[in-house]
Amino acid sequence: MKLVIGITGSTGVIYGVRILEVLKKCNIQTHVVITEWAKKCLAMETDYTIEQLKSLATEYSDDTNMASGISSGTFKHDGMIVIPCSMKTLSAVANGYDETLVARAAGVTIKEMRKLILVTRETPLSAIHLENMLKLARLGVVMMPPVPGFYTKPKSIDEIVDFAVGKCLDIFDIDHGLYKRWGS
Repeated sequence: MKLVIGITGSTGVIYGVRILEVLKKCNIQTHVVITEWAKKCLAMETDYTIEQLKSLATEYSDDTNMASGISSGTFKHDGMIVIPCSMKTLSAVANGYDETLVARAAGVTIKEMRKLILVTRETPLSAIHLENMLKLARLGVVMMPPVPGFYTKPKSIDEIVDFAVGKCLDIFDIDHGLYKRWGS
């Protein structure tokens, strides 16, 4: 399996870090793209360096590299997760504005009818945000705000992050033990 992972500049960059850690452990190939604002959030919100983050991926492309393989439908992959997904990126994808590699790769994922998950980060949501989400959901894009499942009785931020990451992995049928399932 090969997944494209976009990490954008919305608070919650730890979700992107964690999904790359888990996918690496699962031996899933990843091609990661990190926006400039995600790099800033990485420095503000975590102790990770950009080089450490890149080392978690199989491949890396700069968000300005529109010649990257993932900008083409001929690049074979199983789907894409934008985690976290800023409202700016959501808007770009919803409106076909492919100015960045993350937005272009997401648009290609849609046109090639592959799975796309957007882990949207913003609160409260405006009518514009909701309309963009609805537009994409009608195309089959999975909108997955990282809402915690408190029935798992999380004891730490890490457990809350793992729940959201695990929900993304479930969409791709990737086995994990990141959270206790309901009824188990």
